[in-house]
Amino acid sequence: MRLPLKPFQLHHSGVTTLRRLSLVAHSSPPLPDPSSPISKTLSLLQSSDPSTWPSNPSLRSLLSSLTPPAVLKVTRQLPNYQDALHFFNHLKASSDLSDSIPLAFQAVLEHAMRENPGSPGKLYELFQLSKDQSTPLSVNAATLLIKCFAQAQMLDEMILVFDAIDEELIHTDVVNLVIAGLLKWGRLDDALKLLDEMFERDSCYPPNSNTVGILFSSILNRNWSGRSVTDEEIHNLVSRFGEHGVSPEPYWLTQIIMRFCRKGECDKAWTLLHEGMNLGSDVEVASCNALLTGLGQHRDFARINLLMKEMKEKGIKPDVVTYGIMIKNLCNFRRLDEALEVLEKMRDGELGVEPDVFIYNTLIDGLCKVGRQEEGLKLIERMRFDSKCEPNTITYNCLIDGFCKAGEIEKGRELFEQMSNEGVKSNVITLNVLLNGMCKHGRVSSAMEFFGSMRGKGVKGNGVTYTILISAFCNANNIDKAMKLFDEMQKNGCSRDAVVYYSLISGLNQAGRMDDATFIVSKMKEAGFGLDIVCYNMLISGFCRKNKLDKAYEMLKDMEKAGMKPDRVTYNTLLSYFCRSGNFTQAHRVMKKMIDDGLTPTVVTYGALIQAYCSNDNINAAMKIFRDMNSSSRVRPNTVIYNMLIDSLCKNDEVEVALSLMDDMKDKGVRPNTTTYNALFKGLQQRNWFEKVLEFMDQMTEQACNPDYVTMEILTEWLSAVGETEKLRKFVQGYQVSASIA
Repeated sequence: MRLPLKPFQLHHSGVTTLRRLSLVAHSSPPLPDPSSPISKTLSLLQSSDPSTWPSNPSLRSLLSSLTPPAVLKVTRQLPNYQDALHFFNHLKASSDLSDSIPLAFQAVLEHAMRENPGSPGKLYELFQLSKDQSTPLSVNAATLLIKCFAQAQMLDEMILVFDAIDEELIHTDVVNLVIAGLLKWGRLDDALKLLDEMFERDSCYPPNSNTVGILFSSILNRNWSGRSVTDEEIHNLVSRFGEHGVSPEPYWLTQIIMRFCRKGECDKAWTLLHEGMNLGSDVEVASCNALLTGLGQHRDFARINLLMKEMKEKGIKPDVVTYGIMIKNLCNFRRLDEALEVLEKMRDGELGVEPDVFIYNTLIDGLCKVGRQEEGLKLIERMRFDSKCEPNTITYNCLIDGFCKAGEIEKGRELFEQMSNEGVKSNVITLNVLLNGMCKHGRVSSAMEFFGSMRGKGVKGNGVTYTILISAFCNANNIDKAMKLFDEMQKNGCSRDAVVYYSLISGLNQAGRMDDATFIVSKMKEAGFGLDIVCYNMLISGFCRKNKLDKAYEMLKDMEKAGMKPDRVTYNTLLSYFCRSGNFTQAHRVMKKMIDDGLTPTVVTYGALIQAYCSNDNINAAMKIFRDMNSSSRVRPNTVIYNMLIDSLCKNDEVEVALSLMDDMKDKGVRPNTTTYNALFKGLQQRNWFEKVLEFMDQMTEQACNPDYVTMEILTEWLSAVGETEKLRKFVQGYQVSASIA
């Protein structure tokens, strides 16, 4: 494997590891027999000068009797690196000892590691010496160098060592070391090139289970520093390993399946698991659980049932987690009765697994979310007596939340007291659930009292707590209290998130305190949060209501600087402002700009213009907008628009046109409401068209459109004046009134 080399540079990282390796590399063997050739050789070497070794016949004789492993032992037991190096050079000069040279060089490396544990540069010098002298590397020597260079981040030098090994000596474990070194420092592509060589059909070093573990432990690690690895690459790698009869260990298989499912790649996860099953790999229940979770999130109940069946066929026994996942999926999709059936089978021993507190909590939470909190409450007793499970904080939090959302705040408080009496510790979630319930049902004062009592017990609020209270006081138009809580939040060390800023800005905007809203916006930006389009629109609307168009335009410019374009709400807000101001020229310009920006006007857009023209007694212009709306846009007029036009037409004594609009409503399937009929009754009263009034009274009855006090005021005055109070009585009782006229 030839990789481009960088200029040689010593790296000082991994010094501690090198020191450890040096200690491991050399361990003193038991002392040999003094009469053995090894002892005699050592004694002779240490008692004579290295310069005399070539001419010493006794040494030559002893060395010729030593095997290569014995030479390794002799070199290792020399007292220091320099003596070992002298001995190695002596062996190099003896042509009849060439077989022992690789092992002697290995011992020299071990001496160098022991004496210079923090200096990989010395090892590199020795490696260069071996290359210059054409000294072949033993596999063990190469392994030592590869480990040391990998730890010191000398990756190019590590590759040089790997390339220097005789191809016949390379085996899978050596290649695994090189791949591990490359992956450790993020050089994924180089590692994959080497892996390709392992995948070759006639490779002398095919991948093994260690290869799989090294690869996936790196690329699936959260601290992975290399380039991102795609799901497709991971899937292909697993498949290629499978072709060599190797599959990821159960832990890594589970991690890969979880990754695929989180990204919505359940098909890949399904294929991967089944490839492992078909290869006869050790597929564990955890991997199946990971896939079941993903399938549940995508409502793939067909494959959930199929996988459960296959698990049974393959002898993979579902555990409590498996059934917990199944119950959670059923609860998430409101199939509570089926979830309860699974629980019954678990309790009866039919499934061989006892339900745990997680399963009960999942069911209780599911029941509470669909308004069946009373059933959830009964499960507490069953979990205690049938399954010997004690309810915990989560159990009570689910129940309290269910009752509070149903408006049963007192029942929530009772459960809170029961929780305390049983020694189940409450937490900030308990606090927030109760506060939210109280605030949503208008009990803000009680919420503040409860908050104070909980703080007295040591349960401090968090950002969510303050957001609930601030929103509640804003909705109650108690902005001063909301601002006080906002300041208190920071003093108590609760970080302010974007939600609490939005809540306060919304409250200030509703209260018309736009200067305060602008101040909070500046604080929000200082905290590093940006406004979204909803918040900008809210502020623009607030400034328009206060007739501060210049401030509204400032917000518009700020929004565009932040990279956001005005949407329909923005344009409708500005258009409504100009309509209310009677500036129809500018209103039409806004509408044109809206269309130019690719936004279709909405019923609100047309409604603002029509209402403005009607308010200015320009019914002809309003009708023109209405006709344009019908002919050139896909926006259908709604009841509100018809009501504005009918009311304005009747006030201008154009009752015939108003009646034609009633026919138009019927043709277009737009249902009139009480306001529609009230406007028409006023117009008909002016004309004294009594028969028409009775006709429309019958329509109201047929359409179950109930009269209001305005209807009754109009009809009582008119029908009483003409002596038809009986018809009014029948109309109120829901009977037809136009059958006969006195």
